[in-house]
Amino acid sequence: MKVVVVESPAKAKTINKYLGDDFKVLASYGHVSDLPAKDGSVRPDEDFAMTYEVDPKSEQHLKAIASALKGADQLFLATDPDREGEAISWHVHNALTRRGALKGVPVKRVVFHEITKSAVQKAIANPRDIDMNLVNAQQARRALDYLVGFNLSPVLWRKLPGSRSAGRVQSVALRLICEREAEIEAFRSREYWTIDAEFAAGERRLLARLHALDGKKLDKFALGSEDETKAVLGRLEALSDWRVSDVERKQGRRNPAPPFTTSTLQQEASRKLGFSAKKTMQVAQKLYEGISLGRETVGLITYMRTDSVNLSNEAVAAIRDMVDQVNGPRYLPDRPRSFANKAKNAQEAHEAVRPTDVFRRPKEIRSHLDDDQFRLYELIWKRTVASQMAAAILDQVAIEVTDGAKVATFRATGSVIAFDGFLALYQEGRDDEEEDEEKRLPNFERAEPLDRGPLKSDQHFTEPPPRYTEATLVKKLEELGIGRPSTYASIISVLQDRNYVVLDKKRFVPEDRGWLVTAFLVSFFDRYVEYDFTARLENELDQVAEGEVDWKAVLRAFWDAFHMAIDGTSDLKISDVLTAVEARLESHVFPDKGDGSDPRACPACANGRLSLRLGKFGSFVACSNYPECKFTRPVGGAAGTGDGASEAGATGLDVGPKHLGDDPATGLPVTLRKGPYGVYVQLGDGGKGEEKPKRASLPKGLTPEAVTLDIALGLLALPREIGQHPETGEMITAGIGRFGPYLKHNGAFKSLTPDDDVLTIGINRAVALLAEAPKGRGGSVAPLRVLGEHPSGGEIALYKGRYGPYVKHGSVNATLPRAADPEALTLDEAVALVDARAAATGKKAKPAKKTSASKAKAEKPAAKATKASTAKAAPKRKAAAAAEPDEVPFDDAVPAKAAAKTAAARKPAASKAAPKKAATPKAAAAKKPAPKKTAAKTSAAG
Repeated sequence: MKVVVVESPAKAKTINKYLGDDFKVLASYGHVSDLPAKDGSVRPDEDFAMTYEVDPKSEQHLKAIASALKGADQLFLATDPDREGEAISWHVHNALTRRGALKGVPVKRVVFHEITKSAVQKAIANPRDIDMNLVNAQQARRALDYLVGFNLSPVLWRKLPGSRSAGRVQSVALRLICEREAEIEAFRSREYWTIDAEFAAGERRLLARLHALDGKKLDKFALGSEDETKAVLGRLEALSDWRVSDVERKQGRRNPAPPFTTSTLQQEASRKLGFSAKKTMQVAQKLYEGISLGRETVGLITYMRTDSVNLSNEAVAAIRDMVDQVNGPRYLPDRPRSFANKAKNAQEAHEAVRPTDVFRRPKEIRSHLDDDQFRLYELIWKRTVASQMAAAILDQVAIEVTDGAKVATFRATGSVIAFDGFLALYQEGRDDEEEDEEKRLPNFERAEPLDRGPLKSDQHFTEPPPRYTEATLVKKLEELGIGRPSTYASIISVLQDRNYVVLDKKRFVPEDRGWLVTAFLVSFFDRYVEYDFTARLENELDQVAEGEVDWKAVLRAFWDAFHMAIDGTSDLKISDVLTAVEARLESHVFPDKGDGSDPRACPACANGRLSLRLGKFGSFVACSNYPECKFTRPVGGAAGTGDGASEAGATGLDVGPKHLGDDPATGLPVTLRKGPYGVYVQLGDGGKGEEKPKRASLPKGLTPEAVTLDIALGLLALPREIGQHPETGEMITAGIGRFGPYLKHNGAFKSLTPDDDVLTIGINRAVALLAEAPKGRGGSVAPLRVLGEHPSGGEIALYKGRYGPYVKHGSVNATLPRAADPEALTLDEAVALVDARAAATGKKAKPAKKTSASKAKAEKPAAKATKASTAKAAPKRKAAAAAEPDEVPFDDAVPAKAAAKTAAARKPAASKAAPKKAATPKAAAAKKPAPKKTAAKTSAAG
């Protein structure tokens, strides 16, 4: 028996079919070891010694591999064919060696770039040793990221309160986004005008633009005002005898784009399919690992983490055969196409991303793929095939029209496709800042007379550079040589997870926190967020992978300068940091008002100066005359005034109140405010001696800009009565709770969908939603999706939980990892999750039999429980009296501290012989039902 270790269970299942009964294929489930998240895991003083720990979740997988190796003839490490995969093989080898599981068992490394029978069998027949150059390159990258994170982040926390961690590559990407935003803010629009005219000869029409006047070519800003344009229009109206003065024709060729690399796949999937980089990689992973096509399970694409644009000779030959058969010899170039990668520091070790079998056409396997898989596979298939097709031939035409006196010349340009070539199959998507000026022009001959139609003038304004989308950010990072194929998606995710940037209409906008972090790093750690420096470091890691540079030499060179920069900040005061950051962000924090007034003058007092301040919850702008003047405003937002601004300044909130109007019923002011838990509306000022004002949080999806007085009053009036249920006669109410907008009826709660408005939902819609809700507390919840049968029996289903999606098998619930996509979850992955959860909690994965006896037994309280059994039992959350969501709580989602408290509060009933004890005040309080809270109390700032 030979044992093969791969990374994922889906891949293991597919490969086992290819290799037969003499092989046992097991999964490591990704990394088995990593640097523990604590100081000292990388020790520069000990020549960068590194301490790795086996992930507790990996113990059972390593145990299974060790068990399979008993009596085995050989171990093949077949993890992914990149640095990460090489490092995983190395960690698996080390962990098994420490366990003594490899005694007498030879170990070899195998790699394949596609999961097909021939590729896998060929790899097994040609094994090699673990490549320590690749391992050390990954170790060096991991050590660099660790050293930056564990040394720079504490400096951020101390010197810039409210900041979060700083990553080595993420900080550079954040700088790109912030600098683009600064360009947009500094941009000053410039007016210009254009004049167009339509010319005709019979049925042929030509729309042309004024190109020259009085023998001089007009530049973009030649007509800078309406008055200038009107004067020119007056002259043009008097001209006559228009003729075609010149027709310029030339033929051009457009070659196809190369097949996909990781970055170009992410860019094109973003532009054409609307996929995020993360989603693209998740779907591609499924296509690579294997899809069941009925009789066989096969990987549909090659490995999707690659910088290479090369194709194997076999793949090129197959593509050319298919083009010849389907499109004909005209669409086949004389010789195969080869491509060169233009990206800096590109790694050419692998093939490009391509179909494993080009004759497996997308439409033929459509029924075996879900929508996302089909769309991405079709994109990869078309791009790959088009890359080996003939060039498109374009007839480019420029036509000029001049009046008889040769005063004015109009010009039109366009192109006509003479031969479509690869465009018959595929055309590359374009970024929105790229213009496609191609248009078809009718045929005109030189000196041909034309009739001029009406003249049309248009006003234009220059536009700032566009914000980065995921596609353009990945493109820019690749152009600069920053990051690698496996890092682009995580870079983008981390920036959003840390609230440094937000995606608005699919474009990245830096948050105030992102602005401050970038300004701090540029001020005090400029070298480490320089684009060239980061690219050079990436290049050095590539040289380590090639065996050209010692990995510890790279670490030493980096650390010697970096720790001196860290030490240099030890005497920095927060006031010094604020001064430096404020200077960097002058134009952002104090933008020019456009009226010549001082942007730093306080609008609320005579002589106050505005400056940047830091509070408990972030940054804000405040007056230098505080506390006499209590004016505050957000870093990049509207000003607040009056007593409400005092509250903002005193508590460190970064938004002053906005007065929406007065409540007609009470005459009290209604204001929009921002607190530590989000934006909310408030009724009244809540001054000294007054009752605490009523507050209500904004529901998800409602932006502060959209809040009017009527909306605010509606929120403050929640919960509201909708009407009586037609069957029960009980009142249905709508409100906002801890988990968002909800309906309540007869003690049951139902969450509203994103399309429902808590302020306007009517009785018919409410009844329909409640019909989907569970009956009574603790009722069963319909799963989002049934995934299939567990190998031990019983179905596994996917549910939506209060703390996120989870899978359930019998009494075992397992939360999905944060990075997992619920839509792409497979049965194999679900089995692995519940089995791991069952092993961790001591529960049996086998579901209980659904009999009345077993139900009665389950409902009967236990008479006695030992400490050991209590410790083993996973805590179960009791449904709260005022819980809004409509799902069954599950163990995995309970935070450790909360779980401990819940378990302690839920001790088994004492035996009848035990004497009763008087309830302590604390216990009595715990048993007392929690008072109902309004949405304002649970989530608004105070």
